[in-house]
Amino acid sequence: MNDEPRVHPNLVMLVSIVAVSTASILIRWSDAPAVIIAMYRMLISVALLLPFFIRNDGVAKLKELGARNVLGLIGVGVVLAIHFASWITSLGMTSVASSVIFVHIDPIFVAIVSHFFLKERINGRILAGIIISLVGVAIIAIGDAVVSEASLRGDLLALLGGLMLGIYLLGGRIFRRNLDLTTYVVPVYISATLVLILMSLLTGAPLTGYASREYLLFFIIALVPMIFGHTLYNWALRYVPAPVVSVSLLGEPVGASVLAFFLLNEVPSGQVLLGGVVTLAGILLSSYRSE
Repeated sequence: MNDEPRVHPNLVMLVSIVAVSTASILIRWSDAPAVIIAMYRMLISVALLLPFFIRNDGVAKLKELGARNVLGLIGVGVVLAIHFASWITSLGMTSVASSVIFVHIDPIFVAIVSHFFLKERINGRILAGIIISLVGVAIIAIGDAVVSEASLRGDLLALLGGLMLGIYLLGGRIFRRNLDLTTYVVPVYISATLVLILMSLLTGAPLTGYASREYLLFFIIALVPMIFGHTLYNWALRYVPAPVVSVSLLGEPVGASVLAFFLLNEVPSGQVLLGGVVTLAGILLSSYRSE
């Protein structure tokens, strides 16, 4: 279903990019464990969206979906939980620039998954873009490995987050064809919240007892990069192909790196800058749509 939106999707995606660019900075300002930041990000987002879900008869709509589709939504939520847990953890181990570049290699995963499961074949241009991106990733990884083993582990965690983000975007594109925004995101966010609570318990991270400043940061992280970031681009997925949304989010590495420079005094190394440019160029090449 492709009903005409009241607001142009490109404008919505622009707001989304600006919003998600703040996430890494806000997360760096928090002293809470990564899994707790992720859990409260999702929990508060659910609380903010739940009234709209209820007013929109979301429960009745879920019942009409059937068990298979509901399980699919839960699966997307699990993927989202892994994405946030791995990526937020990476921010404590590597630079903001490296982390956001690695996590946004998701268009490459989208292209590969689309080739094998959606019958959208990889042509020569896409293959060249994938190879260029992998060269860029290797440049960053080699540079970070020289810095420290922890930085390299952070890169790998961000890469895992990128894989999960690609699956998450594909799932959103599939489900948003037939579901309105709140009927899609609320079950997904609830599932992610429950998984993150379980992760917190398994890792021994305290669920409560944080300073007021931390709870304020949790709320801002939920409101700005989650509601005005992730939720808005979930809205856009109804009208725009997943690869286009995925590529549009490449604005985050640029925005986040600029904010990290001014707000965290974090200057990317020359190797990270070179690898980042090469990686983003490859992603743009592989994901470009001429039509």
